[in-house]
Amino acid sequence: MNPRVFILAIATFVVGTVELIIGGTLDLIAQDLQVSISSAGQLITIFSLAFAISAPILLHMTRRMERKSLYLYTLAIFFLSNVLAAISPTYSILMVARILSAASSSLLVVLSITIAASIVDPAYRGRAIGIIFMGISGSLVLGVPVGLALGNAFGWRAPFWLIAGLSILSILCLLFFLPKVETPAPVPLREQFAILKDKKIVGALFTSLFMLTGHLTLYAYFTPYLKSTMGVEANTLGLIYFLFGLAAVAGGGAGGWFADKWGAVKAILLIVPIFAIVMSALPFATNSLPVFLVMMVIWSALSWAISPAQQHYLIRSSPAAPDIPLGLNTSALHLGIAFGSIAGGMVIEQSSVIYTPWVGAMFVLLSFGCAIFSITRPIRQGAEATRQAVSNQTA
Repeated sequence: MNPRVFILAIATFVVGTVELIIGGTLDLIAQDLQVSISSAGQLITIFSLAFAISAPILLHMTRRMERKSLYLYTLAIFFLSNVLAAISPTYSILMVARILSAASSSLLVVLSITIAASIVDPAYRGRAIGIIFMGISGSLVLGVPVGLALGNAFGWRAPFWLIAGLSILSILCLLFFLPKVETPAPVPLREQFAILKDKKIVGALFTSLFMLTGHLTLYAYFTPYLKSTMGVEANTLGLIYFLFGLAAVAGGGAGGWFADKWGAVKAILLIVPIFAIVMSALPFATNSLPVFLVMMVIWSALSWAISPAQQHYLIRSSPAAPDIPLGLNTSALHLGIAFGSIAGGMVIEQSSVIYTPWVGAMFVLLSFGCAIFSITRPIRQGAEATRQAVSNQTA
């Protein structure tokens, strides 16, 4: 495995932290900037929406730039956005900082995936992508708890200063250790939109969207779910989230190994239905905390295990221009986060939080249907020809 993949994973860890960190300090932000908790919560919503919209647009605008230079420039903007967040005197300026942070993050995540996939041998591509997603899921384990501790000790601005400092370290590491990366041939905008006519790609994008919608239907309200069904106390909540994060990191790595060992298609067809089954079974395990924790660990691991296989699948389905579907997939994932939060909220308003796992599992079943639809569609003729050419070159 190319050691530069791990440097990219560390940079992605830093990027992933900024999206997750804000949730634990909303009360501090609301108090300091004199806004309501619900208004502070919009800082999360705007991040997800800006992330989803920015990825394909920025990929097109920067299509002619050499990838290492683009990565460094984008990381510099990410650094500045966090400095702006840390010094924001008003809610409006903090909102602008979050939008800039989301836009730069969206491009950095896609670049990390594509660069990692391009600097390793094809046989290790799934594992390389899995390592990148371990960086993202790793922020669940270390980034968020450290940020929350800093926020409680030194105020809500401290985590943003930490992220800004880590961004500088990432820039230095990538500047000296990442080689220049060949720029993919630019694809006209008309052809980029034409990819949405490819049923195979569209089916894969909806697979990601419904998978994340189902997951977030429960996960966005996991704390009230645990309190309502099991009466979990604050100290136990910390342990549960820590175990969830560890399982997510392990799942991201295991998903990459499965994609390489079995192939992306088999991995997707296995992971998605098991994920739905586990979500459906979670409510039946709430009578026993140890049993519930085992089920939760499997659920968490599978939620991240799908990502490397899905990214690998999209690269193989569109080898001529993998950046395009990967960018769209990043958008689909964040739309899924937003839709899942909305769906879970509707379930709570209309009935009870205890039903969120079952509603989430239904969305995951929709994801499985979309996956089958996509997999049974042929690769478009032009893409197939390019794939064969790439295979011949690497043979």
